[in-house]
Amino acid sequence: MEILQTPENALSASIVSAIINAPIEKIDIADWLLNLPDAEYQRCSVNHIAAGNTTNFEGKPMSINVEYVGTALVIQHYVATEYRPDYCRMLSVSDTITANGRSKVQVLWELKAEKIDEGTTRYINSIHATATPEFLEFIKEHGITLADAAKARQEASDAHNHEETPLFAKSIENKSLSGKYNLPF
Repeated sequence: MEILQTPENALSASIVSAIINAPIEKIDIADWLLNLPDAEYQRCSVNHIAAGNTTNFEGKPMSINVEYVGTALVIQHYVATEYRPDYCRMLSVSDTITANGRSKVQVLWELKAEKIDEGTTRYINSIHATATPEFLEFIKEHGITLADAAKARQEASDAHNHEETPLFAKSIENKSLSGKYNLPF
């Protein structure tokens, strides 16, 4: 069940865009993401540890990602709630492991392609993290305010997104133009 983000539970929101030097007609973000090899995922950030693809019990495609966001180790269980060539909506209740212990946050990841002109596309990588009831209890037990947790998460998420978005765009570009992931960046 999706938790709607409100001012009372918002942790972070980061939207970063980059240019893909390929026509939108050649881009298929869903195919790129839902078939992304582990090594290619790792090439897109120094903080990416592992990625794999599977399905949930209902047969919906999933992307499992392991990465550091700031000082937290995050294991994301993204379920594709909507996926097509120009847009993917991925929703995860993610495990977060920090020095204080383990909790869960909800992460909404949206990947979009927008036509700029006949040979250029804008890639938009949007990440929204929302506190779960478990996370709110976790920070309360550790004497951390939601404002402090949100500030740290916002800074870490935004820095991470600024690193990975241009590299995701380049990977999508390579896959769109050559059919291959492993071209040099």
